[in-house]
Amino acid sequence: MINSNMDKKRFLSGILFLLPILLFVHVSFTLNGMTSQQETQSVSEEKTSLLRLLGLIPSSESLDYVQNKTQFQMHTLLTEQRHLKTWNLRDRIDQDVEAGLQMLFSVDEDLVTRLQSLGEEKDLLEQAVQSIEEAILSGKKIYIFGSGTSGCIAKQIEGALWRPFWIELKQKKKIWSKVRPFVGDSVEEHLIGEMPGGDQSLMNPLDELEDFSIIGDLHLQDHEIGPGDVVFCITESGETPAVIRTILSALDRWKDKNFYDFEQARKKLYFIYNNPDDLLRNFEHSRKVLDEPGISKINLSTGPQAIAGSTGMQAATINGFVLGHIIQTALDRSLRRFLSKKEMAKLGFCGPLTFEEVLEDFAAILRRVKKKIPALAKWTELEADTYRNGHHSIYLAQKALMTVLMDITGRSKIFGVPYLDTVKQQEKKCWTQVWTPKARLEDSWSFLLGRAFHGFPSSLIQNQPSNEINGPHHDKSGITYYIKSGDDVQYLYDFSFAEFNLQNRGPQEGDMGVVVSTGSEALQMKDKKSDLFRFLNLFRDKEFRTSLLLVTDKSEKTISKIIRKIPGFELGGKDVLVTLPIQTQKDPLGLNQFIGLKIILNAHSAGVMARMGKVIGNTAADISLHNLKNIGRATCLVQSHVNDVLHRPQWVKLYGVQKSISYGEANAVLYEALTFMENKRGRVDGETEVALSVIRVLESLRLNKPLSLNEASQILRGKGLHHYLKNITP
Repeated sequence: MINSNMDKKRFLSGILFLLPILLFVHVSFTLNGMTSQQETQSVSEEKTSLLRLLGLIPSSESLDYVQNKTQFQMHTLLTEQRHLKTWNLRDRIDQDVEAGLQMLFSVDEDLVTRLQSLGEEKDLLEQAVQSIEEAILSGKKIYIFGSGTSGCIAKQIEGALWRPFWIELKQKKKIWSKVRPFVGDSVEEHLIGEMPGGDQSLMNPLDELEDFSIIGDLHLQDHEIGPGDVVFCITESGETPAVIRTILSALDRWKDKNFYDFEQARKKLYFIYNNPDDLLRNFEHSRKVLDEPGISKINLSTGPQAIAGSTGMQAATINGFVLGHIIQTALDRSLRRFLSKKEMAKLGFCGPLTFEEVLEDFAAILRRVKKKIPALAKWTELEADTYRNGHHSIYLAQKALMTVLMDITGRSKIFGVPYLDTVKQQEKKCWTQVWTPKARLEDSWSFLLGRAFHGFPSSLIQNQPSNEINGPHHDKSGITYYIKSGDDVQYLYDFSFAEFNLQNRGPQEGDMGVVVSTGSEALQMKDKKSDLFRFLNLFRDKEFRTSLLLVTDKSEKTISKIIRKIPGFELGGKDVLVTLPIQTQKDPLGLNQFIGLKIILNAHSAGVMARMGKVIGNTAADISLHNLKNIGRATCLVQSHVNDVLHRPQWVKLYGVQKSISYGEANAVLYEALTFMENKRGRVDGETEVALSVIRVLESLRLNKPLSLNEASQILRGKGLHHYLKNITP
């Protein structure tokens, strides 16, 4: 109670003094901590000037997405932002391919910085190494689960690194006789790499399944993962429902024990992600993991990606590098317990591995990669010209098969080009074929995976709650719509260098061939009967262009002696040669070669796609809207490109100051474009929901009258989004 006028004045003065502070705190909290729902709800409650201008009432799907699908609205995350280093990538690539590639590699420098700081956090890495070491020696499983590119990396670690290592070790009978009593006969089966949908997702990444959180639990059941097994769950965003459910379900298996000990659980359960904790805490599902003491968190944030939102580039690279070296270090320490230095050297382990040395390797790899920019630029131009002229490419790979495959399927996922062709397709739709030197379809799958194909068991879906398996997607499709159960799925895809592909997918006039070789595979080219030599002859006999990418531990001198004898690759030849020397000393799994190859392929593909008009600025223009995360990503792209134009001084001079469009407005326009494209026949290349939405909004604001989607489509077909945005202001 206030008893005097003086007290009242003091009270009021205090309130007046505090009001600005309270207002500042409130605004700061709102801006920095708001969820997507808080940011966009008002758009659904009241039509804004843009929606009134368009005469657009947000659809029920848009309202539901904005208000209820906030966990998929990740535009606040660092991995979704546009990187300043590559802001005008498309223009730079068009003018100078070498300069454009230099821009892309400059973003990989962010990883060098993060890895240097990671050396100060090595206690957690050491804990992970010890956990894997214990699993190897006790027969426990090591389970790696990720979606998208992270899922491919999980399968790469299993099929291309882990399994081949043990198979080769078993062939060294004296050494194996010492190792076998400690690890068991089936040690190669103990590491499992998985992704939503299983092996079939390698050929056509089922991004839709990321949204079904139960898919993670179903895969845990399929592989019988339990307490004591080591689990790594990888999500670049930090907010993938299927991945989060996996790590929480793995934890529940610990909590079901009579004597749950969170300190023991967190030594076995690891969550790897690429966004800062303070941003992820705005998401309920991520917050559950971050606040859980029974789960160890490995944060590998490096910032925005070279292509906005394309986390298969830098985020996936650092995840694969760090996790791969954790596993390799654990192998080293396990085997060193009962093998001599000489025996370890025969396996490729030359001295004990330290994290300080390992983390420094990445900077050395990147330096070598950047030295190859001139040769890489020629390859990028050649491949882009091949597609621009309506032709195709065929990639041949052996040990590099998984890396090549995930890069090619990534082009479809990120840039909207057709996915790899099935055997049922009468004519080629995908721009690229991927082959490996195997005689049968089944052999090529076994070579890729290091084991037989494993289809998703349909029995796991039975008796699941309908709300878990019915789709949250705009098309309402349930989980069974996307998963082709059983092992017969493998027969849809044939990537063997054999009769079917030679007859039905062989090179035609104007096509190009690409050989991707790692390790000592380049030596096969000395043999004119080898598969590599035979593949090159398919193109050389018809005077078609070819490219060779060799990631090898052989000297440049040795390689040049071999290559210069192959027509087209002699000094001044018309074909393209890119060699990347990376030693395998202290790297018996060949992990550093895989990372170097991935960095090159990522930049090359981004450069090719930019040259083909699939990049606007540094964003993917043809993003597919197959899952709710991508709908959020597309919404952000519409908002970003529109507001970028509205803030140009030339626009303000011509049309005055206009309010930035909100996330909710962009989403409402995008959903109408989505319905328009679903009902439309004859979609042409580059005609996407994002492009239609951007042009429709900007033209409507420029003319101050509503533009229909049909009118926006006509403009898009005539100019393309890149040309339109570049010339909308003089």
